[in-house]
Amino acid sequence: MEYSAVNTIWVLLGAALVFFMQAGFAMVETGFTRAKNAGNIIMKNLMDFSIGTPVFWIIGFGLMFGNYGDGGFIGRIGGIATEGAYGTDMLPAGVPFFAFLIFQTVFCATAATIVSGAMAERTKFSSYCIYSFIISLVVYPISGHWIWGGGWLSQMGFHDFAGSTAVHMVGGVAALIGAIILGPRIGKYHKDGRSRAIPGHSLTLGALGVFILWFCWFGFNGCSTVAMDSDAALISAGKIFITTNLAAAVATCTVLIITWIRYKKPDVSMTLNGSLAGLVAITAGCDTVSPASAAIIGIIAGFAVVFGVEFVDKVLKVDDPVGAVGVHGVNGALGTLCVGLFSDGEGTGGVKGLFTGGGVELLGTQAIGVISVIAWVTVTMVIVFQVIKHTIGLRVSEEEEVLGLDSTEHGLASAYSDFVASPERSVFLGNGPAGKAAAKKAEAPAKAVPAAVKAAKPATTEGNAKLTRVSIICKQSKFDELKEALNEIGVMGITVTQVLGCGVQKGAAKMYRGSEVDVVLLPKVKVEVVVSAVPVEKVIEAAKKALYTGSIGDGKIFVYDVENVVKVRTGEEGFDALQGMEDEE
Repeated sequence: MEYSAVNTIWVLLGAALVFFMQAGFAMVETGFTRAKNAGNIIMKNLMDFSIGTPVFWIIGFGLMFGNYGDGGFIGRIGGIATEGAYGTDMLPAGVPFFAFLIFQTVFCATAATIVSGAMAERTKFSSYCIYSFIISLVVYPISGHWIWGGGWLSQMGFHDFAGSTAVHMVGGVAALIGAIILGPRIGKYHKDGRSRAIPGHSLTLGALGVFILWFCWFGFNGCSTVAMDSDAALISAGKIFITTNLAAAVATCTVLIITWIRYKKPDVSMTLNGSLAGLVAITAGCDTVSPASAAIIGIIAGFAVVFGVEFVDKVLKVDDPVGAVGVHGVNGALGTLCVGLFSDGEGTGGVKGLFTGGGVELLGTQAIGVISVIAWVTVTMVIVFQVIKHTIGLRVSEEEEVLGLDSTEHGLASAYSDFVASPERSVFLGNGPAGKAAAKKAEAPAKAVPAAVKAAKPATTEGNAKLTRVSIICKQSKFDELKEALNEIGVMGITVTQVLGCGVQKGAAKMYRGSEVDVVLLPKVKVEVVVSAVPVEKVIEAAKKALYTGSIGDGKIFVYDVENVVKVRTGEEGFDALQGMEDEE
């Protein structure tokens, strides 16, 4: 066989881009779930690829491409995947066996990783590894044989260029079955069945994941041409890039408009899902539809993902934290059917779609393929999940779920241990000369030496003065103004804690992915001072003046009596212990 350098490089580039989609999925799933499960999500995405790679190499490839072109149900296991074991019939022109193997391996891993998002935050890690193993071992390769391995669907003329059904719908259906059997997260639904929003902890990470996936999709779809050595291949690749990008962009705009109308505000997370929905929907027909048809498919995908996510959540009562079923399952099926509606005849043996001058022949073939793959994945995954559920267990305990899978499954204190604000992690800020001096000392590492022990100073005549703690809850944006106002009236030391909270308004009504958020915990700053010489009324007036805007959320001030204050180093108590200036040695 004569190899083509340009074709081989193109295939390997595609493999690298599709591999990087694992990072995109990891970011999307992590961002759309809670921080206490971030490490668990990352670990699952890592293991999808790490487990799937050797499994597909040893067995999966043979089940998918063995007996290539036989029109049958399943390939064969002929040993570890090599050219000697399986021949070259399945290889694209000019592409070596191992380049093709890695290209197919990364697609297999993508199908497996889709499932983790819908089953996030309550699945045992050991159980996850087992069913991920089985998806890569059997489920994906066998349906893949039907479509890309010369199996019976391929012989019928079924067209799925880059995997709307073969990859995305397989993952989406498996995700739906798993989420149904697993059950919803604790607190997801009210007693009357109404859906309760559980917002993800970082839309920033979610958006980063979407942009990574969008970028990598040019390799997912574009490099599936597996050739760049002819004018026809160059034209096809350019067209695929255009249709892929158009569908994603139009779907994004469509979801933006829909959510703006339905929720009164443009929903960020749902709009991000819209981008992915457009990408999934165009994947089957990116080579065989016109740019105009791609835009129409993007509109369809936008409607499908919004109402698909809502249907799964509110009607089926299936808890899917990241919208994997709506994005990959619903739009994988729709995108495949759209080939039968909009195909221009390229790549389908000249058979056009229903709306482009053809009849229902291609649409019927596409429908048979979609139904068959749904049935295959449903039956196999029901068996897999039920066996796992009744043996080692599929779901973590209630206590483990509440604590978070990072700590209970992986022994992590937190995936954000140095950044997450918590009641146990406060920061003392000395604003007077003593506080500034201490800050300078802390910046420069110094050799630790025992401190000289001083006798406690006797309390001054003011030692029995009344001590009062003033606790101020305010917006983060107002902290600097408050700090300066306190400094101006002589308050030299404050303790600051980053907190989350809301008032009686419950943070005002908010929507997340079509469901109302019961209580919106907003990021706030809690500033605490203990005063004696400075009148409490003066502290309150300074705080009110610095924080007032007239809007809900300006904050609150709490006043408490303090029994005593003790300075640890010197033993001073009461009024003396509060003084910011200390005698220098």
